[in-house]
Amino acid sequence: MTMEMILALGILVLMIVMIMSDKFAFGAPPILACLLLVVCGLSTVQEAFAGFVNPSVIMVAGFMVVMAGLMKTSLIGRVQSSMLALVNRGGYKSYVLLIVVIMLGASFPGAGATGYYVLILSLISTIPYNKKMPTSKLMMPLGFATNHPLVPFNVALFYGVTVSVLETAGYTGGLSMSKFAVVNFILALGFLAWALIAYRLLPDHPITEAEASGFDEVAATTEMGTMPAWKEYSTIVAFMVSVVGMMLMNVLGNAAFVIPGLMGAFLLIINVLDFREVRDNMVAPVIIMMAGVIGVADALANSGFTAMIGDTVANALGTNINPFLLIFIFAILTSTCATFTGSNMGSVYIFAPIAIATSISLGLNPAAAAIAVVVSGWNGGFMPIDGMPAMILGMGRYKLPQFWLFSVPMYLIRIFALCVGAIVMFPVS
Repeated sequence: MTMEMILALGILVLMIVMIMSDKFAFGAPPILACLLLVVCGLSTVQEAFAGFVNPSVIMVAGFMVVMAGLMKTSLIGRVQSSMLALVNRGGYKSYVLLIVVIMLGASFPGAGATGYYVLILSLISTIPYNKKMPTSKLMMPLGFATNHPLVPFNVALFYGVTVSVLETAGYTGGLSMSKFAVVNFILALGFLAWALIAYRLLPDHPITEAEASGFDEVAATTEMGTMPAWKEYSTIVAFMVSVVGMMLMNVLGNAAFVIPGLMGAFLLIINVLDFREVRDNMVAPVIIMMAGVIGVADALANSGFTAMIGDTVANALGTNINPFLLIFIFAILTSTCATFTGSNMGSVYIFAPIAIATSISLGLNPAAAAIAVVVSGWNGGFMPIDGMPAMILGMGRYKLPQFWLFSVPMYLIRIFALCVGAIVMFPVS
C-alpha cells in the first residue's frame, strides 16, 4: 500500500472508532475526518467537504424538512386509531391487519424513520395486556414493520445514498427510482412473509406492570393534529410534489434535486414549520453524517485503496463466482457491520465502494450490488445493540433467545429478498 492509502485508511478507522465509542455527537466524527484529510494533504478543502454540496445530499436535506411538516398532519394520528381498533378486536386476522397498517403507515415517513418507530413502540407500550392480542406478540413484529413501507414511494434517503456512492465510483449508467422502489417492495414482502409465519413463535407475556388479567378496551381514538385543514392539504401536496419531482429526476435534471428544498421553503412561508424546525432538519445529524463520509469515501477512492481492495476481493472470489452470491456476501458484511457499530451510513460508505469496485473488476454492472449494500445497512437488527432493536428488546421485556428466534430468521430472509429484488430489477450483465 502507498502512504496515501495508509493515511486514508487510518482516518477511516479513526472515524469508525469514534462513532462506535458513542463519546462524540452523531455526525461529528466525519467532520473531523474531513479536516484530517485536508491536513494530511489527501484532499483539498473543496474535495474533503464536497459532500455538503452533493446534489443527493441537498435533495435528502430538503426532503427531511418536508417530512417534518408531514409528521405534523393527522395522517399519523389516523394510523394510531386504526391500530388501536384492531388491538381491541384481537385474533390472528387482526394481527395480520396490524402488520399491514403499520407497513402502510411507514410508506409516508419511509424506511429508517426514527420518529415513526418511536411513535409506534411507545403506543404499543401503553396498550394493556389482554389474552386476545398479547402486546408481547406485537412489540417485535410491529417495531420492525416500521422499517418496511408496503408502498415504498418514499425512498429518497436510500436512493440518494445509492446514487452518491455510484457517482463517487464513476458510474454514469443512471438509476431508475421506480425500479429502486420495487426492490424495496420485494424486501417488504420478505419481511411480511416472515412476520406472518412467526406469529406462533412470539411469546405471550405482559410488557408492563399492569395486572395481566385486566383488559380495558383501548380507546380507538387519538388526538388529531391541530393544523388547519388548508395547511394539512398544502403539506400533503408539498410532500407529493417532492416525491414526484424526485421520481422524475431523469426528466427534470438538476431541478429535481432542489424541488424538496423549495417545498420545504413553502412550508416555512405558510408557517407549517418555523425557521428553527427547518434549520434543525436540513442539518440533521444524519445529513451531516451523509455529507461528511462522502469526502472520506472520495479520499479512499482517489488514493487507489478502494480499487485495490476491489481487485483483491475479485481475485479471491474468482471470476466464476455467482453474482447473486457476491451481492449477498457484501450485503451480509454491511448489515453485520452496521448492527455491531450502530453506524448505518458509515458501514455503507465502507462496503459500498468495495462492492462496486469488485463488481466492476468482474465485469458486472455495479448497480445491484450498490443497492443491496446501501439498503442492507438499515436491515441488520439481529442484535439488540442500538436504536430500534434495543428499544424492542427492552420495551417488550423479551429474553435474548426470544428476540433471536424472531430477529435472526427475519434478518436472513430480508437480506435474501433484498438481493433477489436488486439483481432482478437491475441485472448485472
